[in-house]
Amino acid sequence: MSEYINNREMRQKAIKDIIKKLHEGKTVEEVKALFDEAFHGVSASEISVAESALIAEGLPVEEVQKLCDVHAAVFKGSIEEIHQETDPALIPGHPVSILVRENKKISHIIEQEIRPYLTIEKLDNMEEFKKLTEGMEQLKVLTIHYQKKENLLFPYMEKYGITAPPKVMWGVDDEIKAQVKEVTEMLLTRAGKNDVLLEKTEEVLTKITEMIFKEENIMVPMLMEQLTEEEWKLIADESREIGYIIDHVPTFEPDQVAQKKAEEIKEIKTEPEVSGLIKLPSGEWTPEELTATLNTLPFDITFVNKDDVVKYFSEAKDRAFPRTRTILGRNVSNCHPPASVHIVEQIVEDFKSGKKDHEDFWIKMAGKYVLIRYYAIRNEQGEYLGVLELTQDIKPIQEIEGEKRLMDE
Repeated sequence: MSEYINNREMRQKAIKDIIKKLHEGKTVEEVKALFDEAFHGVSASEISVAESALIAEGLPVEEVQKLCDVHAAVFKGSIEEIHQETDPALIPGHPVSILVRENKKISHIIEQEIRPYLTIEKLDNMEEFKKLTEGMEQLKVLTIHYQKKENLLFPYMEKYGITAPPKVMWGVDDEIKAQVKEVTEMLLTRAGKNDVLLEKTEEVLTKITEMIFKEENIMVPMLMEQLTEEEWKLIADESREIGYIIDHVPTFEPDQVAQKKAEEIKEIKTEPEVSGLIKLPSGEWTPEELTATLNTLPFDITFVNKDDVVKYFSEAKDRAFPRTRTILGRNVSNCHPPASVHIVEQIVEDFKSGKKDHEDFWIKMAGKYVLIRYYAIRNEQGEYLGVLELTQDIKPIQEIEGEKRLMDE
């Protein structure tokens, strides 16, 4: 036991030393040998434990994030160490198969639609410049790919105690999306010198390529060690809520899940099951009536309880933001990217202390004008029960003019 503790402390110290050297300007290649020496023969999961411990001690996620490229550089030399015997990437419809297929599409965009036009000469050619711009525009599909990872895979990593990698990867995802947006805007407006544009484009393409490697060779093996077929099936089903960047996605139906469903069907009792009523001070609902009513409201609802755990969200057809059932039971701080989590935590803190009872934000995105409202939920005695989040596209409301007194035909 003492040997384990000493090893754990040694690894944490090694991580701190490597982060310090990165701060001092050392390159990934220069610190790679140090990292490899400290973690030789150690699995990706064990490294994540050391990182999680440092974050728990107060080391900022952004600092651990600096190690992300070092991970990739080290593991590239030892893929066998994290190789799985059964390759889920070959199973039709499996979430890992979809992830790999989407990464291949992203790589195709980079190698076929962008890199061929990344030269000073071609930037000066209007036709070639237009193709480069169109290629960068195609990289907007990254948002959908990353949303599935952040909303479906990260919750399960957290469930099994793998807490540092999701936070670190989410931070890098946000950096990538911001850089893609910056480069695309530079291309559309012809802003900046050609050499600067080339440098920034190469930088973000390299970061995307590195993320593809980290997803497939670090994140996926961690998940494969832990998740059951039932959990992979839930992820596959929930993925459709967010969408795909590829076509022809088959339904994933693992053998164990299909067999379990068949057994459950056999065990269904013949007596009709009577659903209980939900009784409230001013009336009552059946679960079906309440569910349909909440999903019909012209805004999205999310409820987080007093322990900061997501307990409910409505499932309207046209949501402002994607929500999947994997967030249920998840700490609300883990449902937001590292760059904005401090805002969420401050809102909750203000509500708990009684400093505030509500907070509003409004943002423009994808042709919508989204109003985001947070309310502190308290009982009759004023005790804090949780937070209610309402989100609504108010653009159609803002466009209302005059009066309407007659029904539509």
